[in-house]
Amino acid sequence: MLGIFKRALPRISILANRTLCKKAAPDASDQGPEKFKFNERNMERAKMIMSTFPEAEQRGALMALLDIAQRQYGWLPVTAIKEVSNMLKLDPFAVWEVATFYTMFNLKPVGKYCVSVCTTTPCYLRGSDDLLKTCKSMLNLKPGETSKDMQFTLKETYCMGACVNAPCLAVNDDLFEDVAQLDLEIILTDLKCGKIPTAGPKSGRCASEPMGGPTTLIHEPPPPGYMMQDLCK
Repeated sequence: MLGIFKRALPRISILANRTLCKKAAPDASDQGPEKFKFNERNMERAKMIMSTFPEAEQRGALMALLDIAQRQYGWLPVTAIKEVSNMLKLDPFAVWEVATFYTMFNLKPVGKYCVSVCTTTPCYLRGSDDLLKTCKSMLNLKPGETSKDMQFTLKETYCMGACVNAPCLAVNDDLFEDVAQLDLEIILTDLKCGKIPTAGPKSGRCASEPMGGPTTLIHEPPPPGYMMQDLCK
């Protein structure tokens, strides 16, 4: 019975993805180059990643190979998806479903700076909607749009895994946390001037420690055997 359930899982996953994806099939304008090939360096990286998976589990390298393809070309054209499916011996449409499900993959050309604003509940409660409005105003873009000069792309995304540092946003691979209105204005102004702002929390804290300072381990620990003698009385 368990074996039947396991065999059914891939099909269930595919059907779920088809339901969730807004875009069920690629447009002609999304084809990209007539032929996509990994360059020598990226082919070595792809083969190295594939070698870490057993022959029957090559699908495990799928997202890594899609990411390498996107970094090589700048976005993920259909021809790159077909190349990855050929390398992993997968149905091209199954690979397309993965690419459309994850917001990290760009299925059309994006700008030099891809600004992604998290609007999940923790960030929303901390003012992410205001940050998104500021991005729309300063960049003159709506979510999903790219500027004509190909400098900026604005995206609305969900949960960046930094909820305790909400609100947060990302610029390409850099994550900015504890972002206030003024912080965002400075970040976007720097990007427009070609400056790369420092990533990380903008509140001054190092990581995810309490804003008001430590709340635990604030005293010297007691010596070994502390109060043990009292227990023996």
